[in-house]
Amino acid sequence: MENDLKSFVLTTARFIDHIAKRLPDDAVAGLKKLADAETDERAKVMYRCMTEDLERADASSRPICQDTGLVQFFAEIGSECKLLPYLPSALKEAVEIATSTAPLRPNAVEFPSENNTGTNTGKGVPYIEYDIVPGSDKLKLTVYLQGGGSALPGRAAVFPPSAGFEGIAAFAADAMVEKGINACPPLVVGVGVAGCMATAAKLAKHAALRKIGVPSEDPEIAEAERKLKCVLDEIAIGPQGVGGAASTIAVNIETACHHPSSMGVAVQFGCWAMRRGVLIFDGDMRAECPTHGGFKI
Repeated sequence: MENDLKSFVLTTARFIDHIAKRLPDDAVAGLKKLADAETDERAKVMYRCMTEDLERADASSRPICQDTGLVQFFAEIGSECKLLPYLPSALKEAVEIATSTAPLRPNAVEFPSENNTGTNTGKGVPYIEYDIVPGSDKLKLTVYLQGGGSALPGRAAVFPPSAGFEGIAAFAADAMVEKGINACPPLVVGVGVAGCMATAAKLAKHAALRKIGVPSEDPEIAEAERKLKCVLDEIAIGPQGVGGAASTIAVNIETACHHPSSMGVAVQFGCWAMRRGVLIFDGDMRAECPTHGGFKI
């Protein structure tokens, strides 16, 4: 077990390092699709700058953005997985290693002292969310580096259900108009609808982490995603705020049941450099990476 644990920590640290410097394959494809469809000259220049940034980051093995964000983990872990008792300490160690090797900018700041821990770890950081899978011995680990700019437009509130799609669309559009430009568009937008703000915020984050180009399995929600994307693109912020045909890379919605008289709604944003990826470990701790074709296990 000691060797398996050490291997897991080092693999995860290398993966954090990797996704700070290279976008997942679907994000690269999503940006190329927007760039190919763009007609505004200023926006086309901005897309070329983004492509050049990605190429230089890859060639020089440097982070895509100076704000390497706060590290967040979303674990679908089997109840029989041998890593389950060790996961929090192992992930913390992986973050500390990656902070040194990548390097990641130290972004973990304590409140209210405003002391920077210097390691990207501390109280509540890295964020770790668990989803236990009964009877399984596998681990699916989603890693997300969310910068401060993309977090700024995020918001949550409670509405009467009568607000409907129009109320949700207006809520998301207001957030995007107010601070969307701070989030480095074009943006990935995740919307959560549930019984309270906390659950809605969780669903919104998962919506933002969904693979780009994959609509909801629910046809009604998929249609709502399409309509909301049209609404948000009409704001015409464009890449880095210069205007253009698209302000979003993807708009995804996740839902849960709500109370008859109240409905929690949350919106989460991801910047154009959507630095997230997935590692899947089997029961023998063999790993595969479905998101980054260039990552060597």
